[in-house]
Amino acid sequence: MAVRRLRNRYQMKTTRNLIKKLRTTKDKSEAQTLYRRASSLVDKLAKTGVIHKNNASNKKSKLAKFVNHLG
Repeated sequence: MAVRRLRNRYQMKTTRNLIKKLRTTKDKSEAQTLYRRASSLVDKLAKTGVIHKNNASNKKSKLAKFVNHLG
């Protein structure tokens, strides 16, 4: 139980840090590569039940919108 909790916390923190890094970038090509990594991690969190699938979908949608609006 404790091992799973620590693994979930680590994966959640890693994903959060990647999303913060993505939100602060101004370069569109870098943002696209970060988005691919972030969406993959978010999908894994939803698949393992760390976050709800709708929460994952909302996160990915907002990040995609952010990346698409970069100049």
